[in-house]
Amino acid sequence: MGKADRNSNLDARARLAEQHAAMRRAEQRRRLFAVVGSALLVVVIVVGFIVIKDLRTPARQGSVTAGGLPGPVVSDVLTVPAGTLARIGTGPLPPAGELPIRSIRDSGLARVNGKPEMLYIGAEFCPYCAAMRWSMAVALSRFGSFGTLKGIHSSSSDVYPNTATLTFYKQSYTSPFLTFTPVENETVAHGPLQSTTKDQQALWVKYDSEDGGAGYPFIYFGGKAIITGPLYDPAVLKGLSWAQIAGQLKDPNSTVARNVDGTANYITASVCKMTHDTPASVCKVAPIPAIQSKL
Repeated sequence: MGKADRNSNLDARARLAEQHAAMRRAEQRRRLFAVVGSALLVVVIVVGFIVIKDLRTPARQGSVTAGGLPGPVVSDVLTVPAGTLARIGTGPLPPAGELPIRSIRDSGLARVNGKPEMLYIGAEFCPYCAAMRWSMAVALSRFGSFGTLKGIHSSSSDVYPNTATLTFYKQSYTSPFLTFTPVENETVAHGPLQSTTKDQQALWVKYDSEDGGAGYPFIYFGGKAIITGPLYDPAVLKGLSWAQIAGQLKDPNSTVARNVDGTANYITASVCKMTHDTPASVCKVAPIPAIQSKL
């Protein structure tokens, strides 16, 4: 790689970090204003929800249908070949030391229902969460089965507006190896959606308190690893539909696949840390052991 290419990669990482930090600061200011908002605003919001319910309009912007994403899209997301993932490795992503991912040792929420827990805290408006959900779905499909997957778009007024993505709001997922606990904290319109528990909130603040407050996305892998931000630039998904994104995930030469699947491999390696490399059919095959050794 030439000097110009290296400088370009560094500039891209710097831009992503700067944009993410700006988003976090803006979100912290928004939360502060919400806390000191007047009682009148609360009343207006409540009345608004009642009217919306009576009119039977969707509670969240951007949803595809009550039945979820089309079958071909779901299939493309949940059946990325192991060979494709192995070939991509970490794709164009930098080493783990340059990403918001690291190993930890913590006993909090390490196990739920007898299995190690992967906790995700995000928001439907968040473009960085939008990018990471694709990778989480690809990775988690290797350990268990999803229920109906639903599609949304990130906020139209944020950076990377209207990014096509999934939502994990009330998402069902079954696995013999782990418990997946998704918390979509806010709607596309920045309204309240799912609250964190006291224990979840404590972990979120403990490990993701940069710039004065917790931010999205936050992923906690059973006390073994954490992710506190996006691992790739959401600009990769700009202007693409759900079908266009999903349709590229099996192509190891696709820019979308190299970023989404490369991130999925980082997530898979983190899951394997908390499941003690179970199942071996996932955790002991390339490129997962090599990635896990560098976390």
